[in-house]
Amino acid sequence: MNHTTPPASTAGHSPESSPLGKSSEYPTHYDPSLLFPIPRAPKRAELQISGTLPFFGADFWTAYEISWLNLRGKPQIAIATFMVPADSPNIIESKSFKLYLNSFNQERLENADQLVEKLRTDLSAAAGGAVQVTLTEAAQFGQVQFGELGGLSLDRLDVEIEASAHPDGSILRASHDEATVEETLVSHLLKSNCPVTSQPDWGSVQIHYVGAPIDQERLLKYIIGFREHNEFHEQCVERIFTDILRYCRPQKLAVYARYTRRGGLDINPWRSNFSSAKPPSQLRNARQ
Repeated sequence: MNHTTPPASTAGHSPESSPLGKSSEYPTHYDPSLLFPIPRAPKRAELQISGTLPFFGADFWTAYEISWLNLRGKPQIAIATFMVPADSPNIIESKSFKLYLNSFNQERLENADQLVEKLRTDLSAAAGGAVQVTLTEAAQFGQVQFGELGGLSLDRLDVEIEASAHPDGSILRASHDEATVEETLVSHLLKSNCPVTSQPDWGSVQIHYVGAPIDQERLLKYIIGFREHNEFHEQCVERIFTDILRYCRPQKLAVYARYTRRGGLDINPWRSNFSSAKPPSQLRNARQ
């Protein structure tokens, strides 16, 4: 991918050194330096991902608390959506993202296009890749739609769960002596925790694959295994993708998660390894 802006320096940038879990004053002036990028590489190395990525995709963010001033000082509001490419070198820590967005609250701008340009420039610099920005202004709020992830619900299964501190990909199985199937499976029981504050992150996950039938009870147990696991949203989805790919060996695989919002932001990562896959619908779920 051709980067439109050089990546921000991430020397010394770790989750522990981010604004997470620390007292923060809300900014009174626009300040792009508030954005705190965190390299993706260390967590990907933990998943044995190096060189060419085994997937493509994006992290879809929704910001519900966007406000700025017009040139006469009247507040403006909107909902913003952001698409951060999965091959960008950095994720953007969510609290820093919130502080950055709030730095626009007292900023006078000529129009919404000027806001979008600033957002695109600053976020692309932080992520190290071209971030797409879309604004839904107040007059369009009535057009925002809701919808649930489609697929066969894994949550219908009456499984017994043993205590586990982390998801264990080795429990996953696929029946390679059976005919290839194409199916979409979904669970609303995904829960993980922030790696710094241990605050809960609630989500729904959709898994579409082509390959040997995956053992659904084992897959549900695996997903529930994230319940005490500490990782960012993006990292959890990449872990799910790589574990299914490694232990079930599907020919095609796409994993998509929609997390509930925290601090006015939701993060919805999508990873896929087949070119015919289209970006998933951005319909908000009931819990969002």
